[in-house]
Amino acid sequence: MKAIWTVARKELVDLFRDRKTMMLGLLLGPIVMPAIILGMGALAEKKMRTQLESTLELPVIGAEHAPNLVAFLKGRNIEAQPAPADPEQAVRDQDFDVVLKIGEEYGEQWRDSKPAVVELIYDSSRQDSQIPVNRVRGVLVEYSRTVGVLRGINRGVSPEAGFAVQVGQRDVATPEARRGMLLAFLPYLLILFSFLGGAALVIDVTAGERERQSLEPLLATPAARAAIMSGKILAACLFGMLSLLLIVLAFKFSFQLAPGPLQLIDVSVPVMAQLLLVLLPMVLIGTTLLTLIAASVKSVKEAQSYMSVLMFLPIVPTIMLMVNPVKNQLWQFAVPFLAQNQMILKLVRSEAIALQEWAVYLGAGFGLGLVLWLLAARLYHKERLAISA
Repeated sequence: MKAIWTVARKELVDLFRDRKTMMLGLLLGPIVMPAIILGMGALAEKKMRTQLESTLELPVIGAEHAPNLVAFLKGRNIEAQPAPADPEQAVRDQDFDVVLKIGEEYGEQWRDSKPAVVELIYDSSRQDSQIPVNRVRGVLVEYSRTVGVLRGINRGVSPEAGFAVQVGQRDVATPEARRGMLLAFLPYLLILFSFLGGAALVIDVTAGERERQSLEPLLATPAARAAIMSGKILAACLFGMLSLLLIVLAFKFSFQLAPGPLQLIDVSVPVMAQLLLVLLPMVLIGTTLLTLIAASVKSVKEAQSYMSVLMFLPIVPTIMLMVNPVKNQLWQFAVPFLAQNQMILKLVRSEAIALQEWAVYLGAGFGLGLVLWLLAARLYHKERLAISA
């Protein structure tokens, strides 16, 4: 243990002497991640407020066939505008989000008390058009129900006769869970920073020292090679956890300054402690895996070439859950990256994590870290490690 702490202290002292590298490693995450949250929150709130509260200019084809409908739309802050010559192409070109088409047969259908057909022209692949489309669709549904009720009253029919079933809804989602939906991107960012947060230090203390020919004298000391490697891993883990602590603190303060629902998210001290505990196995896995890679390559450049591949690993569970959402099951807490994603989402949604889930998660995480440590230790015991490329 004395050798491990000596090596770890030596690596941390060397790192903190390089102030530029140290500042980038420690402050990049705490600055970038809150900026992303505040920026995305402000943009989303501004866009929603603009699209929901401002006057919506709606191109209408055949407005003269339905003056009452046009007047109803105007009463709901939707202003009818002349339609383009080619509405479909105009929507594809994003000149308009939605176009309302009223056919010539609308008046005849209306007078015969038949469903009068109108058509919404929009592009469902454009996410920025969803709010205007839903806004127009909601007003049209409201108008249809209002006219239907008035027709029934005019014929002496109770308005309730048109509703055979009254559907009630009970949403059991907690306010914390609904606010947690806004942070669907958070697990990926935290997993990425915990997985690769100590990459620069890990690559430098193995592949870098090997390239500078400073690793051979260190391996020639009486200290066991496993202890030397463990000291380097310990230094990288401590640096990674310090960076994560600063990121979590930055999250706490950024949520207090964020606009809208994000301001209501409470990152308390117990939640912060659990979050750091959740990320600890990922820090160990990332550090030992990078140590294994750095010990098996010939240069720093070759070790850095693996970074582009490793950066995609944390996003795999996020994409998988977006394409195929699955219910929480115990086996998921043993799968790297997916387990961290599920645990972080539970904490964000203020859901309780069972002791069995903690046991499976920590056991699988530290177990994988131990396997990677053993593989890296085997490479450290090979004599070619001390030879510079």
